Amino acid sequence: MKKINIAIDGYSSCGKGTLAKQMAQNLGYIFIDSGAMYRAVTLYLLENNIDVANEIEISKALDHIQLEFHPSKENNRFEIHLNGRNVESLIRELHIANKVSFVAKISTVRTKLVDIQQQIGANKGVVMDGRDIGTVVYPDAELKIFMTASNEVRAQRRFKEMIDAGKNVTIEEVSANLIERDSIDSSRNDSPLTLNDTYHLLDNSHLTPNQQFELAMSWVNELLD
Repeated sequence: MKKINIAIDGYSSCGKGTLAKQMAQNLGYIFIDSGAMYRAVTLYLLENNIDVANEIEISKALDHIQLEFHPSKENNRFEIHLNGRNVESLIRELHIANKVSFVAKISTVRTKLVDIQQQIGANKGVVMDGRDIGTVVYPDAELKIFMTASNEVRAQRRFKEMIDAGKNVTIEEVSANLIERDSIDSSRNDSPLTLNDTYHLLDNSHLTPNQQFELAMSWVNELLD
């Protein structure tokens, strides 16, 4: 059966991961959360007291970072392991979110992680979400989706997600974090978040997860038919 690569880019807390997981499960594809890779690098730096603004020290640290995705024992998702340790829950903390965009804009970090991501997708059948999947990682992806939603909707979604996970945060903190990350992701010199005419635009401000899934799968079916 023909397989394609699906690139899902867009702003933070637009539901990229939710959609990517649904599509991967439905198609029997591999789901890769590229953002988890940058969060894992950030976690390593913070745990080892490496300044996220010190590009020289970060470049040296990359030689000591090994990232792998392993199937979860509890569900059909793949979870990230940092140097042999499952860090899926640790990388979701707000202090990681507050630093990850600074790490993600460093060229040596991006080069290392993009190389890993391209190796994963070489045989097709991958759904990957992030910021530059359709422009840098898989520029030839058969389907590219750019997701967006209003700032208010995104902040409420992220706030609920963190509260449900037992995090002690305020809606103001979450909103400020999203605004800062948007600015950094869109203005960085290396692989900025970009929307161009090769993407299908999906604004899910007023769509349910099922509605956005059905829309995205209609684009897949057009390609596979």
